[in-house]
Amino acid sequence: MWLKTLTPNERHAMASAFAGYGFDGYDFMIYTLIIPTLTGLWGMSMQRAGYIAGASLVTSAVGGWGAGILADRFGRARIMQLTVLWFATFTFLSGFTHSFGELFFTRAMQGFGFGGQWAVGSVLVAETIEARHRGKAAGIVQSSWSFGWALAVFGYWTVSVTLPRELGWKVLFWSGILPALLIIYIRRKVKEPPVYLAVRATAGARGARGAFLDIFRPPLLRYTFLATMLSSGMLAAYYSVTTWLPTYLETERHLSVSGRTGYLLTLIVGSFAGYLASAWLSDTIGRRGGFIVFAVCGALLVTAYTHMPVSGGMMFIGFPLGFFVLGIFSGMGACFAELFPGPVRGSGQGFCYSIGRAIGAAGPVLIGAWSGHVSLGKSITGITVAAYGVVILAAWALPETRGRTLEQPSADTSPASGAAAAQ
Repeated sequence: MWLKTLTPNERHAMASAFAGYGFDGYDFMIYTLIIPTLTGLWGMSMQRAGYIAGASLVTSAVGGWGAGILADRFGRARIMQLTVLWFATFTFLSGFTHSFGELFFTRAMQGFGFGGQWAVGSVLVAETIEARHRGKAAGIVQSSWSFGWALAVFGYWTVSVTLPRELGWKVLFWSGILPALLIIYIRRKVKEPPVYLAVRATAGARGARGAFLDIFRPPLLRYTFLATMLSSGMLAAYYSVTTWLPTYLETERHLSVSGRTGYLLTLIVGSFAGYLASAWLSDTIGRRGGFIVFAVCGALLVTAYTHMPVSGGMMFIGFPLGFFVLGIFSGMGACFAELFPGPVRGSGQGFCYSIGRAIGAAGPVLIGAWSGHVSLGKSITGITVAAYGVVILAAWALPETRGRTLEQPSADTSPASGAAAAQ
């Protein structure tokens, strides 16, 4: 198995990114699970709940790009530690809030670290693992979101059956500080990728820091635009489903806490399988083909999931729904790293994914507003299908990057030469 061939440094890089992104998912998904609790305790409308969800996604755009720029300058492993400490701290502080305004602030601040974690971790893994296994490695790291999500669901179920509602949601937020201790320990074992060190040495010899704005100049501008649209569509669909699915299952399907937990766990198990299958597919048929296949299937399954009656069949379809809605992300980290040259790889990858998060944040916000006029199920379906349409168009227009080698750049790191390196 290819995992057995990894060096200690490669294993440490994958382990740290896996744990970091998994805990990132845990801290983020906690809020989506307690929306019904807060709307009941605080009398908060669904629209305001959507604003809070959107706030952390919008600030994650700034955090993700900023972390990518800092990682290009100061190193991948060092900035990873900062992002984890940041999002864990503000998740913890969210447990002390008492109003919409206070929670809006702490969740918005949490978004800066939340956005930076993926941007830096994915670059670290992409630069550390060789080209033929890069898609699979990125997919395994991406699958850690399923573990974080499952941990959040189990945590939610535990506090729901053991603690009063007034305290349970606070305990969930407070628990968000614990991962920081483990992540700091793991990341002390991680070394900077040789590819990054070579880029920094070349930049230092020229007395340059790296022109992070080169991603907005031709010919990299085309890659930046299309990659941002790709991530925007994926994330809008994902956030639309996962932000509102717990509320949908409670308010329109009238499921108990145990019933909702069962449906969500089925979805999560499917997502883990989808991450691994998509990772293998991206290294087999290419990044573009994998994105398109998963987008088409995801749109069809979301439509089916929100319109079929509550039954064993609905439970069954939760597995393929999670498989395609989340599995689609596996090829993204490798694809984005392969689109941009070394001096601006962190900047490019961080910008495209993080701005995609900001644009994708409109998904749950629009659903919250639209649900006042049509059913929540129809709102979820409409926004999700439209988002996957954007994914298909962007994937079709992007170049295929499977198998590209992340080589040391030449002395000329202008946009033109950078694009040539990316070719």
